[in-house]
Amino acid sequence: MPSRSKPARNGATRKTALDPGGVRLTRQRKILLDLIDKTGQHLDAERLFQLAKEKDPKLNRVTVYRTLKLLKVGGLVDELDLMHQAGEQHYYETRRKQEHAHVICLGCGKVEEFFGEPLQRLRKQIETHFGFQILLARTEVGGYCAHCQMLRAQELDRAAGAASR
Repeated sequence: MPSRSKPARNGATRKTALDPGGVRLTRQRKILLDLIDKTGQHLDAERLFQLAKEKDPKLNRVTVYRTLKLLKVGGLVDELDLMHQAGEQHYYETRRKQEHAHVICLGCGKVEEFFGEPLQRLRKQIETHFGFQILLARTEVGGYCAHCQMLRAQELDRAAGAASR
């Protein structure tokens, strides 16, 4: 039977084998982890702060930033830049067991996640070619989604039409 976290005197839960990375999951940390995990979005620190504040009005911005750093160092979340589509912001997602690539539209900023065998083949090729043991792989692919490709083609057609007049 798996061990369960028991409340400590300060209201936090004690570290157990269920706490990945040995990070003690306080109520505030759990709020942030749940938001990152359950929204289905890649959220930046400011958006996380706004959403967390709805759940705990006493939560402050400094706590959110410190907690994100702790969760990252503890291996519970990954910090992503998503090709800096929205400037220098960083986004967070829970560390998943299955590696995936982020496919980012450079036009509208839409982010898709790609899971599949091609990523595993690439990983094996890199390990074999370089004799390198990969512990973590992050892949970002930038381009244009079908909608933005269509908009770009229309813009080019308009520009070509205006230039020929």
